[in-house]
Amino acid sequence: MTLTVRRPLSIRPPRPEDAGPLYEAIRESKEELSAWMSWCHAGYGPADAASWIERSVAAGSTGSEHNFLVLDADAEILGTCGLNQIRPENRLANLGYWVRASAAGRGVASEAVSLVADYAFGKTDLARLEIVVAVDNARSRRVAEKAGAVFECVARDRIFLHGAHVDAAMYVLLRSLR
Repeated sequence: MTLTVRRPLSIRPPRPEDAGPLYEAIRESKEELSAWMSWCHAGYGPADAASWIERSVAAGSTGSEHNFLVLDADAEILGTCGLNQIRPENRLANLGYWVRASAAGRGVASEAVSLVADYAFGKTDLARLEIVVAVDNARSRRVAEKAGAVFECVARDRIFLHGAHVDAAMYVLLRSLR
């Protein structure tokens, strides 16, 4: 399944053959990503990208996660966006995202968030999508706000990042507000 928006952006689940291009997008963006994403460390390599895809495919088949590649009109990988930490008993999930450095600042991430929210509210019974962002990550906070997420609070010590707890801004997208 591929969903498309105003721009020639689309999302689709990752496939094994995406490992190389995904790794290249991450390699290009390591400096920016590593500040906010513990998984993006100096030793991150092609095998890590392939492993993430393998886990994403398996999780997608069970519905325990819904991960997507964000693609431009030429099918270049611009980043990823997805739903994880799904709690079906409460009909909520975490919505996470990142965009490669060369695509940052162009509205790609906020459009990807909107696409994944449309997927969640159209194809699942999820009612609440939480976006949890380190309070100092101004770019990611702008993405959440631009995508229409509502700021709820600052949660103390909510994220464990690089060996320390940091406060997080909590944003939410609600089915009832769509």
